[in-house]
Amino acid sequence: MKPSSDDRVLIIGAGLAGLATGCFAQMNGYRSHIFEHHSQPGGVAAAWRRGEYLIDGGIHFVMGHRPGTALYDLYHQLGIVPANRFIDLTTYGRFIDETTGRSVWIGQDLERLEGDLKAQSPVDGPIVDELLAAARAMRGLDMSQMGLGKPAEMASPWDQVKELWSMRRLLRYALGKHGQPVAAFAQRIQDRTLRTLLRHLFLPDVPVYFISMILALLADGQLGLIEGGSQEFVRAIEKRYLDLGGRVTYHATVEKILVEDDRAVGVRLADGTEQRASAVVSAADGYSTIFRMLGGRYVDKRIRERYSTWPRFRPLLMASYGVAAEFADEPPFTSIHLERPLAVGAEPVDHILVRIFNYSPRFAPPGKTVVQAEIEASWDYWSDLYPDKARYSAAKKRAATELLERLEAHYPGISSAVEVTDVSTPYTLWRYTLNDKGAWEGWLMTPEAVRTTIERTLPGLDDFYMAGQWVMPGGGVVPCLYSGQHAVQLLCRRDKKPFIVLGD
Repeated sequence: MKPSSDDRVLIIGAGLAGLATGCFAQMNGYRSHIFEHHSQPGGVAAAWRRGEYLIDGGIHFVMGHRPGTALYDLYHQLGIVPANRFIDLTTYGRFIDETTGRSVWIGQDLERLEGDLKAQSPVDGPIVDELLAAARAMRGLDMSQMGLGKPAEMASPWDQVKELWSMRRLLRYALGKHGQPVAAFAQRIQDRTLRTLLRHLFLPDVPVYFISMILALLADGQLGLIEGGSQEFVRAIEKRYLDLGGRVTYHATVEKILVEDDRAVGVRLADGTEQRASAVVSAADGYSTIFRMLGGRYVDKRIRERYSTWPRFRPLLMASYGVAAEFADEPPFTSIHLERPLAVGAEPVDHILVRIFNYSPRFAPPGKTVVQAEIEASWDYWSDLYPDKARYSAAKKRAATELLERLEAHYPGISSAVEVTDVSTPYTLWRYTLNDKGAWEGWLMTPEAVRTTIERTLPGLDDFYMAGQWVMPGGGVVPCLYSGQHAVQLLCRRDKKPFIVLGD
């Protein structure tokens, strides 16, 4: 593969991965140009205004937000800090079980958490000990060493040994029974409330050790809320990219990746215009990239199997309410297990995640608050409904009304204080991001997915790279940012030059 004298790089998508790719490309002397389908950056890390309220449908929290960590250094390189202020997440949230009337708070004091969980069910004490022993063992983990420092294509045997050594405390649990899905592990728990809590502490499909890792990060003070929300987080990276000399074109949907002699040479936009370059990086939806923009020509058996059988993150319906009331004593996250399932869409829903944006004045005027209810939803139901705008709008209104009725039981008086209502469906997310079937974080974080290394390149295609959630199973802020670095590291290797990182 010969290096090209042309240093122009085209990037598809201005989400976190695309912007990070652009920043690192500019740092390394490439002339990059990002083409974004939407009118603003961020991808699934989205926020929007409804009157005087800021609705945030994106980032829930960030990891490694404190100085002195490799992740903080990454945030600095990308302009995220000092532009953003983070608020320590000291309480992960509260779990309410309507079927038993009990609730549990999940805080960063592991000793207190141990006591609270055992008080819920003394008979399940040994299982509580297992979970928290793993959390204590994982405290102090350097997240940047967990396969994120460089792409697997560039990792030498020695790099792999060092990575395994740095992850030895995690591997002790990942390779054992803590490597199984939470749902399977939770079957051992006798108490119904405790069993349901564990299933919904994150997602029932993730490996058990991920839950322990979250608790470890919480205990270490390494989980943070973004004071200005997803919008300010994303805009800081965009500013860094533009300050480095990058270019972004919005309302520019890429329909085809141009290929000549099995080399990516540019893109064709929806308006028919073509752009040429020495390399193309797609930070867009994986399915659209591989099977539409490239026509499915550069795949192997593993890729076909992955896209046909691997589960994606299930899409969400989000109902956000601008409320003329304060919720000063409420945690930012409350998980509610419903006694009576909701009939929203095609399938019954028995769980609501409530986000209360009471930790920053950026989301609402004084005395007011944004309250958001998230539920899993059916892609087929909402996409089939969308062409009939009247029925689609009625279904959205009905969902918002039913969710608000359920919130009323836990937040008395909220219904009469609502000033603004906003509903985002799986189809809404697809319209603005083109993410396959409305998935909000790519591949579901199953044990199989997190054990799999996905190449940033495609078989038989040169000068093409991928970044983002579809090459980083589990997705999330940190992996997406690192994936942009990985794409440019591979580009520098192609051109036989050192990879450079610039500070402010």
